[in-house]
Amino acid sequence: MDRITKINQLLQQFPPGVIFLSKWLNDHGYSYSLQQQYRKSGWLIGIGKGAMKRSGDGMLIGGAIHALQQQAGIPVHIGGRTALGIQGLVQYLETGGSETLLYAKNGINLPSWISNNSWDSKPRLIHTSFLPNEVGLVENREAGFTLKISNPARAMMECLELAPTDFDLYEAFEIMENLGSLQPDIVQTLLENCRSVKVKRLFLYFSEKAGHAWFKYLKPDRIDLGKGKRSIVKNGVWVTTYQTTLPGDLV
Repeated sequence: MDRITKINQLLQQFPPGVIFLSKWLNDHGYSYSLQQQYRKSGWLIGIGKGAMKRSGDGMLIGGAIHALQQQAGIPVHIGGRTALGIQGLVQYLETGGSETLLYAKNGINLPSWISNNSWDSKPRLIHTSFLPNEVGLVENREAGFTLKISNPARAMMECLELAPTDFDLYEAFEIMENLGSLQPDIVQTLLENCRSVKVKRLFLYFSEKAGHAWFKYLKPDRIDLGKGKRSIVKNGVWVTTYQTTLPGDLV
């Protein structure tokens, strides 16, 4: 197979905007010398160490995340408010907007070709380990890319994990009010695997306050809510059931 036919086959396999990683290409039959020829011929354009894009493509954050997940095998996913937006559970989407929230455990960082380029949406990496990596993730097809994102319940918990310092409690409750179709077995699994007492108490309180039908199917006795009091805000109102202090107008 000649090199032009080979590059055409490669480009036809992927949607516009995909980022190609040099190591992945080499592992799939596109040698480093062949990649160099494609760059010299203008088929591919280097965007940083070990990363290229198709000539004429825009810098799509979805294409970058696809490369991280599918080519590099880095356990990073779209989460929090961005994942909720993708699934239509907040008023506007963040992907393709100002910021895309990415989640990964401590020690995992984005490669330099991510941070050194300008994308259609700015990636923000949040390090956290309050939930296991693979629990509560789903595959979502966005602009031709299949990407791992948080399901609504996990995304809600990721928002609460940032509250109240980096995520507004009032917005968190507004979002919770939109989550009337959660599946209780999925919520239960996430709550049982969650390591943050604050997140579990807030999630249960907000879901109960919102009056969701699925709440009654949860099994609180199997969820470790920790011991002792939690003061989420200063000068708040005490919620006895969840031993938590919250803003008065949320109680």
